[in-house]
Amino acid sequence: MAEALPATHPDAALVREHLEVLRHQRRLASGTLRNYARDLALLLRLAQGTRLAAIEGVQVRRFVVQLHAAGLSGRSLAGTLSAWRGLYRWLARQHGLRANPCQGVRAPRAPKTLPKALSVEAAQRLLEVAPSASPALLRDRAMFELMYSSGLRLAELVGLGLGGGRLDLAQGEVTVTGKGGKTRTVPVGARAREALAQWLAARVQLAAPHESALFVGARGARIAPGIVRARLAAWARRQGLDAPLHPHILRHTFATHVLQSSQDLRAVQEMLGHSSISSTQVYTHLDFQALAKVYDAAHPRARKK
Repeated sequence: MAEALPATHPDAALVREHLEVLRHQRRLASGTLRNYARDLALLLRLAQGTRLAAIEGVQVRRFVVQLHAAGLSGRSLAGTLSAWRGLYRWLARQHGLRANPCQGVRAPRAPKTLPKALSVEAAQRLLEVAPSASPALLRDRAMFELMYSSGLRLAELVGLGLGGGRLDLAQGEVTVTGKGGKTRTVPVGARAREALAQWLAARVQLAAPHESALFVGARGARIAPGIVRARLAAWARRQGLDAPLHPHILRHTFATHVLQSSQDLRAVQEMLGHSSISSTQVYTHLDFQALAKVYDAAHPRARKK
């Protein structure tokens, strides 16, 4: 992580210190921490030896223009600027820096995109498969059923372990640690419990001795996120789904389907582990899109002549 920082920059040590604070005090997820390190390394490279305390707002704006011209989207630049602002806030608190040159600098407006979700029919098609005796296929079915059943992030799925109350099939719930080290417990549906029970019975055929991970790869150790992505893509192709499918779509699909059925935004927020209701509200737009299609097809004054 810190190795990506330009070692020759005079403030590289300060940035490493900041990243260590993020790691130990804020307990950021490893993927989030890697993104912070990448964004801060980018700032040091753009600064070209200029001390952080000497950078001014006009230079930060120039950096943003350079990155946008190089192909970074408005969404990516917004995240990068957020990391830079966080660094300068920390420098102000801990090292007495007086000005934050990123304050007031905004990324170019990005077109608003809604998360993709499978229809109910496509989700059924993905998961309705004939029983298999293969441990790897039993594992895959259990992973995908659990993600759709409980709205887990990929990192939460691969981080699951045996015992310790993490997965309780008898109670029908799973406890995961999400972003920011927040722990939540979410229900596990009947189909997912059935798939998990079958996987647990076959797990011994793949798992290495003393391996504590719930889901393991071909070598018996905890399964890697990249393997889950590849297995889901192959699984979707095998089930005849043409569109590219990645694990986060199963989380979006979970949220969309539960919201459509329950209309309970707060409950969906809790199950997804969102700290802000605004993050969950995007799924109301998806729900409205589905309703709008029904309206356009059914209402006599909505149809084009």
